[in-house]
Amino acid sequence: MKKSLCVLAILLVTFHLGNSQSSLVTKKGTDKKWWKEAIVYQIYPRSFKDSDGDGVGDLKGIISQLDYIKSLGVNAVWLNPIYSSPNDDNGYDVSDYRNIMKDFGTMEDFDLLLKGLHQRGIKLVMDFVLNHSSDEHEWFKQSKSSRTSPYRNYYHWWDAERVKPNYRYSLFDVNHDAWKYDSSSNAFYLHYFSKKQPDLNWENPTLRKEIYSMMKFWAEKGIDGYRLDAFQFAAKDTSFPAFPKGFEKNFVQYYAMGPHIHDYLKEMNQEVFSKYDVMTVAEGAGNNFQDAHDLVDADRKELNMAYAFDAIDLAKMEGYDFIKFKESFTKWDSVFAKKGWLSIFLASHDQARIVNRFGNASPEFRELSSKMLSTFLLTMRGTPYIYNGDELAMTNAGFQKISDYRDMSTLNEYQYQLNHGGDINQFMKRIQFECRDNSRTPFQWDASNNAGFSTGNSWIQVNPNYQMINRAEQEKDQQSVLNYFRKITALRHKNPALIYGKYSILDRSNPAIFAYTRELDDKKFLVLLNFSNKVAKSNINLDVSKAKILLANYPIPSKNGSLAPYESIVYQLK
Repeated sequence: MKKSLCVLAILLVTFHLGNSQSSLVTKKGTDKKWWKEAIVYQIYPRSFKDSDGDGVGDLKGIISQLDYIKSLGVNAVWLNPIYSSPNDDNGYDVSDYRNIMKDFGTMEDFDLLLKGLHQRGIKLVMDFVLNHSSDEHEWFKQSKSSRTSPYRNYYHWWDAERVKPNYRYSLFDVNHDAWKYDSSSNAFYLHYFSKKQPDLNWENPTLRKEIYSMMKFWAEKGIDGYRLDAFQFAAKDTSFPAFPKGFEKNFVQYYAMGPHIHDYLKEMNQEVFSKYDVMTVAEGAGNNFQDAHDLVDADRKELNMAYAFDAIDLAKMEGYDFIKFKESFTKWDSVFAKKGWLSIFLASHDQARIVNRFGNASPEFRELSSKMLSTFLLTMRGTPYIYNGDELAMTNAGFQKISDYRDMSTLNEYQYQLNHGGDINQFMKRIQFECRDNSRTPFQWDASNNAGFSTGNSWIQVNPNYQMINRAEQEKDQQSVLNYFRKITALRHKNPALIYGKYSILDRSNPAIFAYTRELDDKKFLVLLNFSNKVAKSNINLDVSKAKILLANYPIPSKNGSLAPYESIVYQLK
């Protein structure tokens, strides 16, 4: 989740075996797993493809594009929530964990989707929202009905006649107050996110059994993995002690990794993960490297892979510190170099578009910078995550009016700013750059009406640039961003050194160039990336005169250590 408007994407990922061989060893002892070799493609169902003309993407729409997904070179799909939901937070408020939202289709559609993915050798990871439910879930309806309800302890309640509970910050509430009064039983309930997303009480063993049973239900259907949304916040000190004034400026420090979090994960592992060939994805890596290692130490039987997240929040409207960007990825790699594994990502449904945040969306540099960013993501050590549409270099929407937005957290924050005398003009500029609705506009399939996404009016506006930026146009151009993406995924699959190889940063203080080597057994690769819009000089100490260029984003790659704006080159040195 993210502070204020855009959710803080801090992911922890675990993959545990699939149907393929689970463990191989290179001649120098590198432990190989299929999940380390996965390229994960995230699909936002509401905006991917609409099959019935109601303006909302659906499961049949995804099914119709399975061959396209396969063509990208990805071998795992992460699907955002598709469960029954009143849709206050686009499905992250679940009212029935064992059913499909009507907007998306039926359980029969889901079964066909899963079968179609598996037929193409693609794994399916589903999103499980376990820190909170919808206030329209039957558990919560029963919980609020009476203080003596057997479901009362499924949530966090504070009786109103007691001393007022200590303040808790809510990320999405219009007043940022996580305690909501409910007259049904004269009590407050806790909601770290929207008032329609009451937090579940993980201290209750009966609740935990219900959740494990639900998770098994999906495992029995044959899914390949779980993403545990906001799970680092699930464990709480239920005495709710006072936090220091201003704690909300770094709320993760106070909300994450609460009491018994490791006990819950070990229990979940024992009850669910260990019984199936699944992968698990939990959002939240804690507050430091020790937290991350405690979560992913294989001997502890909790999770397996940490998500490197520090660099994601560097992107600001004013720009970002590139040296810190390099140092962040380098630091995380070094900490997990001998034990553990990283995931590599720069975008998701909770951030604006990658090319706006870390590249350059201008007509001159959009394609070049997008190709460069794809080269980065797919040549680093770790499992890469690609958000749908980034393979086309889709851009931010450029919304001008608050009525253009659909994101509940943005709309509530707008109201908060109005109520507290905020600078609305500055607020509108900020959300135009960073609001997560920027990544949720419909996928741009072709130049027809609504970008080929739907024959009806879309639930959110299509980006006006769809006639220029779309899949159909890029299929016809061998030099397109889409076809470049296919080349870089193929290069990664073909070269284990780009997956398992040692990472070594070069020219560390260079203000424009990210240079590093990847080395495994007798193979060594050099990656040069110019993150700037100017020609930049690299000061690496390697002779590339006899090196083989495997991939470059300019037709004629630069020489002599200079790189053109947003240029990327992958060399094989030996």
